[in-house]
Amino acid sequence: MARLPETALAFQTTGQVAHEAATGPLQEHTPEHTIKFAVIGLDHSHINGITDTIRRSGGELVSVHSTNPQALAGFQKRYDGVRVARSEDEILNDSSIQLLCSTAIPDLRAPLGVRAMRHGKDFLSDKPAITTLEQLAEVRRTVQETGRIFGIMYGRLESRATMHAGTLLKDGAIGRVLQTVQLAPHRVNENTRPEWFWDPALYGGTLCDLGSHQADEFVYFTGSTVAEVTMSQVANFNYRHRPKFQDFGDMLVQGNGGLGYFRVDWFTPDGLGAFGDERTFILGTEGYIEMRKVIDIAGRPGGDHLLIVDRKSARYIDCKNLALPFGPQFVRDIVNRTELAQNQAAALLATELVLKGQKNARML
Repeated sequence: MARLPETALAFQTTGQVAHEAATGPLQEHTPEHTIKFAVIGLDHSHINGITDTIRRSGGELVSVHSTNPQALAGFQKRYDGVRVARSEDEILNDSSIQLLCSTAIPDLRAPLGVRAMRHGKDFLSDKPAITTLEQLAEVRRTVQETGRIFGIMYGRLESRATMHAGTLLKDGAIGRVLQTVQLAPHRVNENTRPEWFWDPALYGGTLCDLGSHQADEFVYFTGSTVAEVTMSQVANFNYRHRPKFQDFGDMLVQGNGGLGYFRVDWFTPDGLGAFGDERTFILGTEGYIEMRKVIDIAGRPGGDHLLIVDRKSARYIDCKNLALPFGPQFVRDIVNRTELAQNQAAALLATELVLKGQKNARML
């Protein structure tokens, strides 16, 4: 066994971690391109983050359509001057619109994306973007036939610590990745949820919904191009009055780039000052990384915390000042027909994993 560096020994005995700030390659630049985009479907508040990201990155918000009057009124107030389309077809048939964004009810997202691509538009959806394997097959077929982009706004793309971890891995910071372990608790906020939230036929189930983030991270960090689910299970432990709901799920996955395990649940207690204490652990042949993406309980304020232990030291990296590259890269991809922001095959592989995990999950 190799001797630990003295800096690592000091960390073991004193509990102190060297501190640094992440800098460099993830910083955004002024948008190089402009595009016109529209929104259909306002059934989740994540649409605000998606819209803000595209607008900051060179997108001009042209119009919106929604059958949810309350959500539509809020969207109009937030984005003053946005034109309200009378129908979905009005947007789909507008040839000036290059991108369609959506947070429709989850089971409606993939069919909408297919229609958008068939109308010559790229598509960006909140997760879960696809809720059945049949939808996935149709999305893949349409991407192949049209050459359009079916983008999925996974949480990784909005996490500075997670994106910086990817940079460290590409630089070989902890050697070859062996396994990812992810814990993703969420707060249920029962009184604010719409009825579709409680029905797996509409939201896809807990592994499909929450687990899509973790599957995406697994594919991204391990670089797997082929993967399978080796175990999956779901449960309704605490919401028996919502008989279809699943408040717990976990999965084991194996890819040609590494192994993975993740657990998702709806058990964040009210005492936590965030929606959940999400953590990701990456084990490598020469070290490991931990990310505390949302909160560091009883520790440093805010989110985007990264800790790394390698052959040289154990240290903390503050990632909160990094810019996020996804928006400008995605707009660039729309204009140049490239895949800088998100690899299409990888995005759909992550979805395939959770769909298979959900379909074959053992009910506890």
